[in-house]
Amino acid sequence: MNIIQRTGASIQARFIQPWKLKNYTKTAAGKLLAAYKDIYTGQRCFLIGNGPSLRAEDLTRLHEAGEITFAFNRVYNIFEQTPWRPTFYISQDEKMLAGCADVVNGLDLPAKFIPIQLNWWHGIRIDGAKYFNIIDQQAEDPRDFGFSDDIAPGIYNSSTGMYTAAQIAAYMGFTEIYFIGVDHHFHVSQNNKGEIVVDNTVRDYFSDKYNEDKANLYIPNTEKSTLTYLAMKTHCEIRNIRVFNATRGGKLEVFQRVEFDSLFD
Repeated sequence: MNIIQRTGASIQARFIQPWKLKNYTKTAAGKLLAAYKDIYTGQRCFLIGNGPSLRAEDLTRLHEAGEITFAFNRVYNIFEQTPWRPTFYISQDEKMLAGCADVVNGLDLPAKFIPIQLNWWHGIRIDGAKYFNIIDQQAEDPRDFGFSDDIAPGIYNSSTGMYTAAQIAAYMGFTEIYFIGVDHHFHVSQNNKGEIVVDNTVRDYFSDKYNEDKANLYIPNTEKSTLTYLAMKTHCEIRNIRVFNATRGGKLEVFQRVEFDSLFD
């Protein structure tokens, strides 16, 4: 591509991309997202966190029970221990995805949900992705968080991919959401003052391989993510969606606790 062609492409992108974001429902990607409307009405799903409590045998049990699951980022590090694979994969963390895009491209999964902005603005391309428009937001009150009832035009961003998954799950018609592996407690985290908090009694993730490049990754802020979970609870209750925490331990107490094993009695 010569200089004139590059300049033309740059000008085209400058005008076309904003139009696509404002009219995302009309794009091919938006129409693919719209096809998920109410396909699981009245059913339950599981959101799989990557905390140290995550157990391969629990994932195998979900697999054997035929449960619908959402999982995130580098969950593939547990694949060799279980036949389970997520029904829906989500990653919206550009730093994390930039370090493992080749691996994610090679994953044979039914659907991978990725923000279109990671492709356009960070050059991260995921083969076969279900690209969605991610809408940034800043809120200090859970009631002020946006929550999309139509994922085709856009999905509201937050400090955790769980919030994105909750919006997708609500759009798909799920009426019960269960968390596992959401420990909400990290070896290294930060608070709203920007202070680094270290707890040597815990690990960050289920595998030490998960964040071997941790020097390049974001440090989680559990104060912000707690606010996000409170917003999720508020919005799901309004929509008659029940959310439960079936994590084995951890420190997330926003949602009603249930025993994971009891869900299969």
